[in-house]
Amino acid sequence: MSTIGVITRGKYGKRLIETILSRTELDVVSAALPEYLPDFIDEPQKFLEEVNLDDSVFNSDILITYSLHPDLTVAIAHKAGKKGVRSMIIPGGAAKAPVLELEQIAKQYDMYIEIEEICCTLSDNPAISDFTSKLAMPELEIETHDGRISSVRVLRGAPCGSTWHMAEKLVGINVEDAPSKAGLLIQQYPCRAIRGTLGGIHKSADIHKDTVEKAIRVQKDKKS
Repeated sequence: MSTIGVITRGKYGKRLIETILSRTELDVVSAALPEYLPDFIDEPQKFLEEVNLDDSVFNSDILITYSLHPDLTVAIAHKAGKKGVRSMIIPGGAAKAPVLELEQIAKQYDMYIEIEEICCTLSDNPAISDFTSKLAMPELEIETHDGRISSVRVLRGAPCGSTWHMAEKLVGINVEDAPSKAGLLIQQYPCRAIRGTLGGIHKSADIHKDTVEKAIRVQKDKKS
């Protein structure tokens, strides 16, 4: 079983750790960065030493860093490669991570690096499958009775835990209303994804809405 390393920054990353511990059997090691960081860090490797980032986080198979800072993310990727981490997941999207530089680092250390705006868009890639087979783009199994949702089983859920929140609240809802209700429930969940844009939490809501629609179609096909 893989060990997942999580680098947190303030509130970012803490809910992921909770979800891993409560919804999977994966092992977790973590380290914390300061919540507030300078806009520019001239010597990021030195900075990591000064803030005493716990090196045990690099004793992991898959490292997920919520550094959300271009300078520090690059430094963390270099350090991860040197320590033998085989895969990295970087939430926050390209705005928080220099893609071309990280691609070069991945090639230099023969390390898989995936950059995603939100983690519920992660697909089940073989390089990170121990993680994404459990926590990634949601997958559901839905049962219905008399036109209502009677049960929702989460086969795979969003790393923030929102899928389980949604699944619990959908039971008893009219089948026709379930997809739109799913999207609303995701937006009400205190996810850290950006709000007020076409991406972020709205994208997550659309993903879950589509997932519910698909699960309902599969259930109807089974009954027909």
